[in-house]
Amino acid sequence: MNENLVAILILLLYFSPVFYQLFLLIKENKRGNRLPLKKFLKFIKYSFAILILCLIGFAIISHTNYLNYEKPMTFDKYDQITFENFRGLEFFKKSLYGNERFAYINTTIESEIDDNSVTVKSLFHPSRSFVYNKQTYSKELLSHEKYHFKITELFTRKAKEKLSNLNTFDENKVEGIIDNTRREERAYQKEYDYNTFHSYVLSEQKRYEKEVDSLLNILTKFENPKIIINETN
Repeated sequence: MNENLVAILILLLYFSPVFYQLFLLIKENKRGNRLPLKKFLKFIKYSFAILILCLIGFAIISHTNYLNYEKPMTFDKYDQITFENFRGLEFFKKSLYGNERFAYINTTIESEIDDNSVTVKSLFHPSRSFVYNKQTYSKELLSHEKYHFKITELFTRKAKEKLSNLNTFDENKVEGIIDNTRREERAYQKEYDYNTFHSYVLSEQKRYEKEVDSLLNILTKFENPKIIINETN
C-alpha cells in the first residue's frame, strides 16, 4: 500500500473522534445550544497536543532508536561490527532503486578542543544505522557499509595530519580544518556510493576498498585520537 495513503488513513483514524465531536456540535447548534463549542475547542486543543507529542517522539525514535539503544563505537571496534549492531528504525523506506536488500550506516567525525590539544575520532552509531530485510543481507553488503566507516576514519586521520602541522594553537584554524574535513568526507562518501552503486558494481567496490585501505595504512601514525599542538615562538 502507498506510504502516503497509509499516513492519511492513520491521521483520519486518529482524528475520527474530532469529526464525531464536530458532528455533535453542528447538531447542537441547530437546536440553538452553543455550549458544546467550548467542549469541542478543548477537545481539538488536546488532540493536537497529543499528536504533536507523538510526532516528536516518532522523529526522535526515527533519528536514534532509543528503544534498542547501543552507544557509538570507535574505529578500534571495527572488526566487531555485524548487522546485529544496525539497530536503527526505518519506517517508510522499503527499497533502494527497486532492491529490498539495502542498509544504511551512520558515521560521524567527532572532535574536542582543549588548551593545546585536539581529540578527533570517528564514530559508528548503531542506533542510527539500519538494515532493511535482515533475511536477505549479505557479506558484500555488510562490507560495503563498513567501508563507509573506514572512509570516515580515513578523513579523521587526514584531519589529524593537518592539525599536527600547525605551529601554533589557533582554535579558529583547528575548527576550520575539522569542518573542511567533514565536508570532504561527506563528498567522498557520496562519490563512493555513486560509483559503486551501493556495492552492486563489484569492480568499483574493490577499487575503493584497495584505495581506502592503502591510505589508511599510510596514515597509521595518526591512529591516536589525540593531537598535541606544540607552541613555537
